Amino acid sequence: MSQDMKEKLEKYRTAPFDARFPNQNQTRNCWQNYLDFHRCQKALTAKGTDVTPCDWYQRVYKSLCPISWVSKWDEQRENGTFPGKI
Repeated sequence: MSQDMKEKLEKYRTAPFDARFPNQNQTRNCWQNYLDFHRCQKALTAKGTDVTPCDWYQRVYKSLCPISWVSKWDEQRENGTFPGKI
């Protein structure tokens, strides 16, 4: 993992501004980072490489998403009923 990514993870406090989601409502930002985290893990696991870079997405979605949403989505993924494409 690059030194730059390690530094970003160490200095992380809250989700930074994302130009794709400029409005106050951050629901879509939460959803997209949840998907990106699981896609990243799936892709890097398939390659057999370190999944540490995926931690960035996890930190962002955990700071933006209500815990109840994440719990529901995790449960849906386990049951095979998750609506998103991972």
